[in-house]
Amino acid sequence: MNIRNFAIAALLAALPLSAVAQVKAGATAPDVATYTAPDRMQKLIEGAKKEGELNLYTSAQTDDMGPLIAAFEKKYGIKVNVWRSSSEKVLQRAIQEARGNKNTMDVAETNGPELESMHREKLLCAVKSPHHADLIAPAIRPHGEWVGTRLNVFVQAYNTKAIKKEELPKTWEDLANPKWKGKLGIEQEDADWLAGQFAELGEARAAKVFKDIVAANGISVRKGHTLLTQLVQSGEIPLALTVYNYKAEQLKQKGAPIDWFHIGPAIARPNGIGVAAKAPHPHAAVLFYDFELSEEGQKILAGRDFVPTNKKVDTPLNKIPMKFVDARVALDEYQKWEKLYDELFRKAK
Repeated sequence: MNIRNFAIAALLAALPLSAVAQVKAGATAPDVATYTAPDRMQKLIEGAKKEGELNLYTSAQTDDMGPLIAAFEKKYGIKVNVWRSSSEKVLQRAIQEARGNKNTMDVAETNGPELESMHREKLLCAVKSPHHADLIAPAIRPHGEWVGTRLNVFVQAYNTKAIKKEELPKTWEDLANPKWKGKLGIEQEDADWLAGQFAELGEARAAKVFKDIVAANGISVRKGHTLLTQLVQSGEIPLALTVYNYKAEQLKQKGAPIDWFHIGPAIARPNGIGVAAKAPHPHAAVLFYDFELSEEGQKILAGRDFVPTNKKVDTPLNKIPMKFVDARVALDEYQKWEKLYDELFRKAK
């Protein structure tokens, strides 16, 4: 071994294993994601600029994720290639590509249960980010392979031209009143919301009250939270039981005749972000992960009326009671809650 090679070998031997991975060419996503030395950010930026781009798979609406992506691209000069579809299709594509050894995805940004499924399929890698310390407890997963970036908060929404605020129900039992006949709607796949309600109300009370509501007044079951919210806005469905608060708030801010409220604690589910274990652009992937969790990125999400998980960013939703649905429980008990949701709402409509 010549003197130059000996010196390089000695330098590498003196560095921590994670640092060695950074020095070597072709560092993997797990190497990059767990690097915690003081020069972490410098190495992420340098590596990301060499990679030049990243591939983001997301289920978020384009106009919601767009401002975050634009800010990231402007700040770091890294091109973000976006593939958008439903959370189910994001999961399906990620699994299919991994099984075909086609490693295209760098970052998954989607619903909690789908991210938990990716963890179980070993598609993600653990990330050690300094921003984790600023997040609310329900955003953190024990395995560290994905983290909550924003909350989907299920609220009730109503058309302000069809229903006066003082007429709103105070309890779920109030919705069994005949005056609500033909006025109610619900999204067709909110089994995790139902699980949260059963945990909050108790199984006997929850089963009875929702059966009574549907038996007395019927319910319109629609696919898609955005569609359901738009139907409330138009007045076709005067009151919806399961609307994402951010979408109702967006329409309200635009002057639409819609507002939202909550009966009891609002059921909340973290949506989040994970870095692919075989990300082709690992530095850019972790840099984007950090950016979305940072105060800067979280403020951009809050500006779209999302509920950020960073405690440094305040929103009106931080002041209302919430009950969190654990993505792991929602996944493990999926068939149970799907069957019950079907019996209560889809078959009974």
